[in-house]
Amino acid sequence: MPNLPDVVLWSIPAFVLLTVVEMVSYRLHPDEDAEGYEAKDAATSVGMGLGSLVFDFLWKIPILAVYTALYELTPLRVPVLWWTVPLMLLGQDFFYYWSHRGHHVVRILWACHVVHHSSRKFNLTTALRQPWTSLTVWPFYVPLIVAGVHPAALAFCSSANLVYQFWIHTERIDKMPRWFEFVFNTPSHHRVHHASQGGYLDRNFGGILIVWDRLFGSFVEETERPRYGLTKNIATYNLLKVATHEYVSIAKDLRAANSWSERAGRVFRGPGWGPRPAAAAASGESPSVSESAPVAGSTSA
Repeated sequence: MPNLPDVVLWSIPAFVLLTVVEMVSYRLHPDEDAEGYEAKDAATSVGMGLGSLVFDFLWKIPILAVYTALYELTPLRVPVLWWTVPLMLLGQDFFYYWSHRGHHVVRILWACHVVHHSSRKFNLTTALRQPWTSLTVWPFYVPLIVAGVHPAALAFCSSANLVYQFWIHTERIDKMPRWFEFVFNTPSHHRVHHASQGGYLDRNFGGILIVWDRLFGSFVEETERPRYGLTKNIATYNLLKVATHEYVSIAKDLRAANSWSERAGRVFRGPGWGPRPAAAAASGESPSVSESAPVAGSTSA
């Protein structure tokens, strides 16, 4: 098994220090155009982050079993060397893009990811607001395991990706140098991703690199100031409700559905999908959007 460091564990002191620095910066230099901090919201984000550590540990047991079985079955092997690690990071970031994008456009996946977008603030504690149901993520990385990437190496790359994304959850950094903005994910790009305006929805899915969004047509530059949160925000700081509210909404929609095709749509189509009313269907109008469900991108990890 590759002997790779636990980058998340080693980064915790930096997380704490940078968060304190950001909080103090708002005290010393208030910004009327920034959302800043609110005690209950920040506490909810931290609580969700701590809870995710427990649930992620539980989910990793079956996921590791599947990954290990696939790794043993494939004849391919990618050695952990100084020049292969960057390639594995690149591969992980590529599949992260598609995982992230999928978790915005398929409602049952969005039910997991919506947690990260549920805050109307945008600060470093928002990065800690992680879901408790991340069991939906692992299938996207199966190609890497089948290609011979050791599960421990994949875990290292995923952790590095997560750590990188911590610093981009801030309004205190305006723009990075132009070359950096073109290649890498930045606070400016990620503010767009967390915004709820129509032109910003479902954009900028990249983890470390923003080039995937440029290549696959999901990139939008930050122009107007973002409004953070969901298109229909949740008015709660209850951790269990934050973690499960979209699953509850799906269950309600399934109970009210009139057909199996509608039930399938409520689960596997976009978060805002709803069946066409009979009159609209007869006239050939386009499908309506459900008023009760948040729209994909209405805001990872």
